[in-house]
Amino acid sequence: MLEIVSLGGLGEFGMNMLAITWGETTIVVDAGVMFPDPELLGVDRIIPDLTYLHQKGRVAALILTHGHEDHIGAVPHLVPLVDGPIYGTPLTLALVEPKLHEHDLDAKNLKPVRPRERITIGPFTVEFVRVTHSMPDCVALAIRTPVGLIVHTGDFKIDQTPIDGEHFDVHRFAELGAEGVLALFADSTNIDRRGYTGSETDVVEAFEEIFTSSTGKLIVAAFSSSIYRMQLLVDLAAQFDRKVAFVGRGMIQNSEIAQRLGYLRLPAGVQIRDVDISSYPAQDVLCLATGSQGEPLSALSRIAINDHRWVKLSPDDTVVFSARAIPGNEKAIGRVINHIARRGADVIHEGIKHVHVSGHGSEEELKLMLSLVRPRVFVPIHGEYRQLTRHAKVAERVFAGREPKPETLLAENGDLLHFDADAARIAGKAPVGRILIDDTRTGEVGDEVLRDRRHLAEDGLVVPVVAINKQTGALEGVQDIITRGFVMEDSQALLADGARLLGEIVEQTSIEERTDQGLIKEKLRVELRRFFRKRSGRRPFVLPVIMEI
Repeated sequence: MLEIVSLGGLGEFGMNMLAITWGETTIVVDAGVMFPDPELLGVDRIIPDLTYLHQKGRVAALILTHGHEDHIGAVPHLVPLVDGPIYGTPLTLALVEPKLHEHDLDAKNLKPVRPRERITIGPFTVEFVRVTHSMPDCVALAIRTPVGLIVHTGDFKIDQTPIDGEHFDVHRFAELGAEGVLALFADSTNIDRRGYTGSETDVVEAFEEIFTSSTGKLIVAAFSSSIYRMQLLVDLAAQFDRKVAFVGRGMIQNSEIAQRLGYLRLPAGVQIRDVDISSYPAQDVLCLATGSQGEPLSALSRIAINDHRWVKLSPDDTVVFSARAIPGNEKAIGRVINHIARRGADVIHEGIKHVHVSGHGSEEELKLMLSLVRPRVFVPIHGEYRQLTRHAKVAERVFAGREPKPETLLAENGDLLHFDADAARIAGKAPVGRILIDDTRTGEVGDEVLRDRRHLAEDGLVVPVVAINKQTGALEGVQDIITRGFVMEDSQALLADGARLLGEIVEQTSIEERTDQGLIKEKLRVELRRFFRKRSGRRPFVLPVIMEI
């Protein structure tokens, strides 16, 4: 029996990890992180709970589809469980290597592979198939198992004009479909966008306008893994006689890796160091910087508050956000834009000009993948539940009239998918969850922090702590209320009543509400504030802590 379970990446964006087991052999596809919501104070990243893999024993190999953080960020945390090699394309492994060194882990098990290459791991034979995405060296996987062929798309779009000339391998996907595919696990990220996702080259026109009209420094914020975007901007800088400086640790590190491996080509004399920026006239400089998501310690955030050692903004400068705002980061990005506006510089983002294009295929590309592969079982992955269900509905339309009709399995994290040669089913639940990683960093103190401090100083802090089973929604252990700076007569009785109220509130909610952190936190906060106001006349700062177990 072939068992496949997603430990992250279903019903959410990020934290992608898929475990595939036959007998004693388990292989893992991708090991990603998720970046925390602002309310997870002091948490730097979130990785999947690895309990299921501990139960399985040792992992025979880790296979990586590409080098984005949501696919490789958790590799150092998984490595201690992996007995065999870590396979990936050269760029992917080059991005993984410094992560391993940071954690004092050996990188000798990194094994580079190329598209169309095949490797054998126990009962599995894995073939790498070229796909296009927003960075070079991305692959899908064709995994031959004892019960049939499994195709995992990784992240992809179908870019007909790739910057590096490495095309999406449509022919190989068609051949795999003709051979017969048991199951397709396909990226669902952009299923709710109609039509086709643009090519990486689609941003050139907008950037040409910006280069032509900018009279001062040009600062472009992008993801440090956007190697294609870097190449386009370097080429335009050379065309418009500007020097290029990479600003920010991630941007410098990734540009060096990409140049070393030949994925980023800089004409002679174009690159300058960040320390030399002030030596050149402003109109002759392009800065490629980290910080497109408003991260407090990133290069752009420091530039925006005039706190960067080498880059100072002036009113003639133009700042471009060449990335999509990850949901939840809008406020942080807005704050950075406000700081830039105080310096008098122009700000351009996706809403103003076409300066970003997605790396994920839209509806028509996802339909084409389904038509090419023609699986007997389809499992949508990578996306929130609404994207997965929409992808399932689109698949129904693609497969309409086909006999036998392919089966769609709408799985969630932890669902045990069991496959044999004829059928697939969800056969139970594996332990899944999240592990919060804290790198002990501090950010700039914003106005919200000051407002919260005032509130804390006047009325104190109340922290209700509730443990909820992520799978069943059941209460675990005893509810507790911790207070700081909140003094009342007979406070012990008051807090005991409050703790009882916590249990009652949770018991009265549906399982769906309980397992939605946002909903249950808000409900507890509102009800407890009402309770304390009624019983004590005080309005303490209520900060619910929900521990998902």
